Amino acid sequence: MQRFPARPLTVLATIGVLALTGCGTERAAPGEAAAAGTGSRTIRAQKVMQLTQVHAETGMTLLEGPTFDGNGDLLVVDVTAPGGAPKVMRVDVGRKTSRTVHTDNRGAYTSAQFSPYDGRLYLSDFAHGEIVSLDPDGGDPRTFFSGEVDGARMNPDDIAFDRRGNLYISDSRGLSESEARGRVVRIDREGGKATVLAEDLAAPNGISFDADHRGLWFSELTENRISYLRLDGEGEVTSRHTAIRVDGGIAQTDSIAVDADGNLYQGLHGRAAMAVYDRHGERLATVELPPRAEGLESATNVAITPGGTKAYMTVSGPAGGYLYTFDALAEGTRQSNGG
Repeated sequence: MQRFPARPLTVLATIGVLALTGCGTERAAPGEAAAAGTGSRTIRAQKVMQLTQVHAETGMTLLEGPTFDGNGDLLVVDVTAPGGAPKVMRVDVGRKTSRTVHTDNRGAYTSAQFSPYDGRLYLSDFAHGEIVSLDPDGGDPRTFFSGEVDGARMNPDDIAFDRRGNLYISDSRGLSESEARGRVVRIDREGGKATVLAEDLAAPNGISFDADHRGLWFSELTENRISYLRLDGEGEVTSRHTAIRVDGGIAQTDSIAVDADGNLYQGLHGRAAMAVYDRHGERLATVELPPRAEGLESATNVAITPGGTKAYMTVSGPAGGYLYTFDALAEGTRQSNGG
């Protein structure tokens, strides 16, 4: 565990938990074998740009939540950025430039998604158990949801929207205590009603709809498994089962994205790579960094260009926070963003 400068206790606690959920503290040895699936092929990602350096105030940087806006720009969050530093950035991947969209002195934002209902950008604040929203340019911050759900405050990690704008959240409650108390929570698009769809989960992290919006994939970080929730037309659960067991070695399951063919892109905490599966659970590929890439320990998340196959992966570690790109196996859709 890294040592950090003195900070308020709530922030320190959050940083400690986030070191477990998204920023790998263990490093894969050079040339280490693929995480699983000996028959799968290797896709080699290429560096686009460095976005952040390790922050002296928090002792780390952690890029997450890549998502495309309506203009084709990529937005990314830095979970452990201190107040005043960019917490949400807009990236022009063609020009390899970035600019600040939002910062504040409070939030630890672990994901970002645009709502199909109101077009605003929604962020999950892991530290305070809240969902906040911004206008597309980063202004007009609002608290969309705060407070308890069934008597317990959330630790919201990743988010996904259904077609009507209702919000689905992986709640990593219980992670810091190593207890399976996590949940999948749905919040209606007005922010007035929260419903627990699944509970007693082992640190749920990634969450994404399948290609047909008939169900939700979600990963459990401390069990290295991906489960599937079948939903009815009203968003209620009709069934749930373990779908994929990820043989990750020292790595653990992080965020999930889904392409137009229904393939799953599973981020890995503790290893700068992604595992790709089809919807039947067959391992198709492993996305790897070039052998020369050093100081990068986790590939947390990915966004695939809507209507194209160019994918952008957030990678972080002691060397800083980077964007890498690779060719996805199928086109991206509006929801091909990893929470």
